[in-house]
Amino acid sequence: MARILYILYTWLFFVPIFLILTILTASVTIIGCLLGGERIFAYYPGMIWSRVTCYLALCPVKVKGREHINRKQSYVFAANHQGAFDIFLMYGFLGVPIKWVMKASLGKIPFVGAACRAAGFIFVDNSTRKAAAKSVLEAEKALKNGASIAIFPEGSRTYTGKMIKFKRGAFQMAFDQHLPIIPVTLNGPYDVLPIGSLNLKRHKMEMVVHPSVSTDDIDPSHKGLQHLAEKTHEIISSALWEEYK
Repeated sequence: MARILYILYTWLFFVPIFLILTILTASVTIIGCLLGGERIFAYYPGMIWSRVTCYLALCPVKVKGREHINRKQSYVFAANHQGAFDIFLMYGFLGVPIKWVMKASLGKIPFVGAACRAAGFIFVDNSTRKAAAKSVLEAEKALKNGASIAIFPEGSRTYTGKMIKFKRGAFQMAFDQHLPIIPVTLNGPYDVLPIGSLNLKRHKMEMVVHPSVSTDDIDPSHKGLQHLAEKTHEIISSALWEEYK
């Protein structure tokens, strides 16, 4: 009975409110950034939108390890990718401005795509090797300007809740800019809204922010970057709930 009531709540209340909030957030972000307020409007409207989305979904959120973040330092935040609510969890509760590295297909979403472009987010195009290299350069440009970026090294959401192998792009960016990586473990978004599902499930979520991983002494070879990716994967995995390991 509780499940039926929650589904009714989702479609009669959550979805309409979420769509309205999304359009308002995107509009405020676009206008604010175009008027020169990117530092404020590229982060705060999206942060508020993300938090409100989690609250509207009735999903309790727990955050651990935020003390590991130095607000004066730029980072590459690397997280596992369980589901759509990963974005709301990180954007809403990480506590620092970030630029997202996201799939090019997301740029086609009405309002959202335009807002992401206005905010200076980076769209990854993997259609060709040249296009993928350009995406990395754009992300590194954002890092040079003092921004932190957030990326899902798996490249796509998991179908099982368990992590898959990491791609090298995030670690190449961090190494090239001599920036530390902060591994982030996300638990719960897979159960809230897994890939392929349209029905939300009320479920607790947790974000664990780990101590940063230095890139200063990394071997620049393919083997060195692979080792960095594996080390980050291992750290993130260490805080996963048992059902996701």
